[in-house]
Amino acid sequence: MNSNFLTLQDLVLAAHDRLDKSIWDFATFGTESETTLRRNRRALDSLAWQPRILRDVSAVDCRTTLLGQRLRIPVLLSPMGSIARFDPEGALATARAVDGFGTLQFLSSHAENEIASIRTGAKLPLIYALHPTDDLPALDAEIDRATADGYCAISIATQSHFYSRRERDLINGFVGKVDPHRSYADFMRRQRAGDMVAELRPTRLSWGLLDHIRDRSGMKIVLKGVLTPADARLALEHGVDVIYVSNYGGRGLDHLRASIDVLPEIAAVVGGRAEIVVDGGFVRGSDVLKAIARGARAVCMGRMQAWALAASGEAGVVRMLEILEEEITVTMGQIGVNRLEELNPDYIAPAEPCVTPHPLSAFPVVMERLFGIRD
Repeated sequence: MNSNFLTLQDLVLAAHDRLDKSIWDFATFGTESETTLRRNRRALDSLAWQPRILRDVSAVDCRTTLLGQRLRIPVLLSPMGSIARFDPEGALATARAVDGFGTLQFLSSHAENEIASIRTGAKLPLIYALHPTDDLPALDAEIDRATADGYCAISIATQSHFYSRRERDLINGFVGKVDPHRSYADFMRRQRAGDMVAELRPTRLSWGLLDHIRDRSGMKIVLKGVLTPADARLALEHGVDVIYVSNYGGRGLDHLRASIDVLPEIAAVVGGRAEIVVDGGFVRGSDVLKAIARGARAVCMGRMQAWALAASGEAGVVRMLEILEEEITVTMGQIGVNRLEELNPDYIAPAEPCVTPHPLSAFPVVMERLFGIRD
């Protein structure tokens, strides 16, 4: 383990030093004007703690469960389709990291090159992140493979049929356009070959297709991309086990609300009838706990995962999780709780943010060293 990484900021700086600019930009930034990305950070910074004092916090425990699996901390690794760009072992490295540390990972179906090696090089359970297509024979074959491989759940991506316009990637030449009329099979072939391709792939998604996936697999279902109470209600009606509140980290649709702002509205509708996870700009232990206070069971991290993987492969991801565990534990003790279940909205209050929102603004040393921004 690389003990030189004392903070998350050290991991981010190491990733910046090691990555080509185009890959760094791909990991760090978002789509079009990057408004969704910045709203995620602003919303997290607009919540202040209201700690309780004179509490016995001698037994802080940040463990939880999801899908019946024990989690050492309420942090999961988000699905990443181009994860091998950050480390040659890609998803195999992260799978080993979560297995050794004690949490869960979403494995993107777009990381198919690595699935076979994961089966032999790391233990399950993992969550299979499916990007559904209305090519039913191909979809059924993929569902059957995931079922046979023993994943603990299938996660359904709901905004994957249109590749967003990530203008930094286009300007950098990192993403190449393809003919929108080419088949999904051609898209996947190019993805497996290591090409970054952006496409318009209108797919006829439906709640009926979700039912088909659930019934054919017989597995627990995670529905990713829920951003409204109306869709949360429909998810419950269709037997979804985990509602995944996600604006795709600002990498999908621009000008969305922040995930942390949508979260309490969805939690109120769900009312404990399904588990809730969330992503969208979460990079700190305190960010995670704000989500727990607003009704999430756990938080999913994408960018922080990419930076840690780029910094030091499997060891970097393990070190990231260890630092997050320390940040979560310390924050819990400081606000006066011993268990995650004790957190509720009373522990947070609206506040004016102190810095301009940026995907790196949670890391003041990084902002100073990379951009010369020093408050």
